[in-house]
Amino acid sequence: MASDGAVIIKRIKKGGHGGHHGGAWKVAYADFVTAMMAFFLLMWLINTTTPEQKRGIADYFAAQSISQTSSGAGGVLGGTAMGKLGAQAGGSVSITPKNSPPMNAQKSDTKDNNNRKGGSTDAQGTSPASQMQSDQHLEQALPSARDEDFATAAEAIHQAMQEMPDIAALSRQVIVEQTQEGLRIQLVDQDQRPMFAPGTAQPMPYTRKMLDAVAKIIDRLPNRISISGHTDGKPFTGADGTTNWELSAARANAARAILTSAGVKSDRIYEVAGKAGAEPLLPEDPDASANRRISILLMKEAPPVPQGIKP
Repeated sequence: MASDGAVIIKRIKKGGHGGHHGGAWKVAYADFVTAMMAFFLLMWLINTTTPEQKRGIADYFAAQSISQTSSGAGGVLGGTAMGKLGAQAGGSVSITPKNSPPMNAQKSDTKDNNNRKGGSTDAQGTSPASQMQSDQHLEQALPSARDEDFATAAEAIHQAMQEMPDIAALSRQVIVEQTQEGLRIQLVDQDQRPMFAPGTAQPMPYTRKMLDAVAKIIDRLPNRISISGHTDGKPFTGADGTTNWELSAARANAARAILTSAGVKSDRIYEVAGKAGAEPLLPEDPDASANRRISILLMKEAPPVPQGIKP
């Protein structure tokens, strides 16, 4: 203490051991723990979901990037055509006639006359081979606007399902994909959630709502429609002797009736067919519930030839 009575306080700084290290390591550790938790959650989801649920989830997230090429969307057929018989291949049961467009009689007569005369060119000096290649190119080089219409329709279908609370949870059971044949819309069964009452062609209430939503979208497009019913590979015989063939055909016809009652014109229906288990969605598991489905195809066809242009 100083002689004048003043108090002097002396503060001593301690050297410590290198100072404060900061909290950066805590942030890095938290990021690591979060990443590991997300990884194990993903592994758990992959192991607990069924194949059809995985397919539905993948389709839901790929709705914005539907293939715009002619290579298809990688479905069961990989985007390849089934052949000239179309839905009739594999012994399918057709229950309505195909509304094929009328043949161009003038074009047919011209070709027949050229063949009889042995000529190598038509009236315009074009060889039959060149004309055939031109027709094939016309069918393959379809307007890009049609693909855009299909993509817009696919997006609208998913959006419509999400906006309906009572069927939003079922949107994963709707598979929409573009193939070389057109836009394919499939309503797929899941365990404990079928589209039709078991063993019957009676659609469930939510199936009607889903088909009503689909009808409002496809009614905006002019394409002809092919409807096919599919069952799983399990043998089935009803009380009246009905097999999977009759059952799948009846379900396809029931879907047609709902679509037409919802506003789709009946003259747009090209065919209604039952295919039983001949074309499974999951070939590796023929008895899977996802093989039971209704397939609605908006057919991609070559544009009509203008009336003022002669073949």
